[in-house]
Parts: sequence; C-alpha cells; structure tokens
Amino acid sequence: MILKLGSKGEQVKILQEFLELKPDGDFGPKTENAVKQWQAKNKLVADGIVGPTTWNDMGIASTDISESKGDNGKIEIKEYLLPTKEYLKGPTKKEFLFLHHTAGWHNPYDTVDQWAKDSRGQIATEFVLGGPSIKGDNYKFDGEIVKCIPDGGYGWHLGVNGSQKMHTNSAAIEVCNFGQLTKGGYTKSGKFIAKNPNKYYNYVGIEADDTQVVILNKKFRGYDAWHRYSDEQIESLRELILFIANRDSIDVRKGLVDLIKKVGVDAFEYNADAFNGRIRGMWTHTNTRKDKFDMFPQQELIDMLLSL
Repeated sequence: MILKLGSKGEQVKILQEFLELKPDGDFGPKTENAVKQWQAKNKLVADGIVGPTTWNDMGIASTDISESKGDNGKIEIKEYLLPTKEYLKGPTKKEFLFLHHTAGWHNPYDTVDQWAKDSRGQIATEFVLGGPSIKGDNYKFDGEIVKCIPDGGYGWHLGVNGSQKMHTNSAAIEVCNFGQLTKGGYTKSGKFIAKNPNKYYNYVGIEADDTQVVILNKKFRGYDAWHRYSDEQIESLRELILFIANRDSIDVRKGLVDLIKKVGVDAFEYNADAFNGRIRGMWTHTNTRKDKFDMFPQQELIDMLLSL
C-alpha cells in the first residue's frame, strides 16, 4: 500500500488516526504535511508519501489480502497452485519485484498448467495476470489475477543474471501478452513469411485484431508494433504491485520507476544495476537480459508506473 496526496479510503483514515488528525479518509495537504513532519522526526525521507518503509516504521501496515487494493477497496486474487515439485517453498525475504510477460495466450490458468507440465523444472512466477485474446474475441480473463505459488515460495524466473539472490529474494508477476508483432507476416528461423501486408502478426503467425495492436513512437528491441497491454491488465497490475509492495516491504519506486523519470522509455532497456542486483526495488525482465522482450514501454503502462 502506498498513500500520497489525493489518496482516499479506509487506509487513509487509519493513517490519519495514527497522526492524530481528523479521520476523514481524504489524503489532503494537512495529512501530507503531518506525514512529512513524522518522517523527518523519525529520520526518513520527508517526501510526504507513505510507502512500505514509512508504513513499517509506523507499525500500522496491514498485509491482509482482503484489505489491499491500490489506494482503496479490495483486491481479488484467485488461487491456482502449482504442484509442490514445481516451485521452491522458501520462505525468503523478498527485496525485488520483477515484471514479465509470457509470450502466450490470454488464459492465466493455462499458463500455470503449462508450467506444471513442462520439463524445465521449477520455473514460474508467483502471480499470473490474464488478458484479452490477441484475436479480440475473448475477454473472460482480462485483468484476472492468479496466484500459483504459496506465500514465501518462489520459482526460477530470470535466467542467467549477475546475482543469484535476485531469484531467491524476489516476487514476480507474469502478464499474459504475446509481445512484439510484425506487419505482413512473421519471422521464423530467419525466414519472413508474407501474409496480409496490412495486418500485424505474433511470432507464431496469428493475426492480431486491430484493437490489440499498439505502435510505439520509438522502436523497442527492434520492433515498433506490440500486443497491447489492456486497460484492465494495467489497472490490475497497479493493484497487484501495491499489494506486493505492502506485503513484502518493497519500495517499488526504486529501480525502473526512478529510471523512467530520468531517461523515459529507455528505462526499459538492459541495465547493469538491475542485472547485478545492485538496486533493490522493481524491474522488468528486459532490464536484466539483453535477449528478452518483457515488458515493453507502452505509454499507459508508463503512466501507471509513474503514478505509484
């Protein structure tokens, strides 16, 4: 849970009661000023934002799954656990949060089933976020959050990186999305196969509905066309990021978000600090690998991340 100027709801009331303010549930200038004074008094960064560190130092943070959904309300997480042999039990202290997208279909349960059936071992993320079908004909799972690893557990999800600790001490989210698209066909084994010259296709030659295509202003990893993250996915992702930040005391503004503020869309590219685990916080898979494509810098995703 991260509260700041403009936040509303029960968690704001709890904060205001702690600060001995009128608990009206509206995080206004008076509440912001009171937070800054408390942070300064307790030798924290006095930014007026109640993130994981401030919550923990105040001693009033809640980790009840039913009490945390962004700034207000409740987050709905469906549990669909992997077989016990498909993840490591832990518990471990989570210091990183990594965002991925899986180059597959829209159904998060199918993603979990594939992990359970494959022969790669304990490779998985704790959460999978459903999306719309790339064909634009199925929205049943759009924005649905599925948890497939019990609390404290983890799976291998980063591949080769500069710090083994990032595997064992991280939470991770997999967003259902096909990633990069090509116009007129697709590339397979170095060969371009022409189809409809006016349509976009994913890496296995499936035509993307026009509603599922986003064109970036600047190419990312060599592609300007991508399978769009839906509005429902981005909102659910926001809620889930805040839930994990609260649960695991991860400052999700460190890492990718800080870098976006400095360099814009280039923040999604490979980063040596991310690869070596030197900055704890939130990153994407592309930040740690030059050969990966998840996540990509869609503007709506960037706007959401900057709002955290």
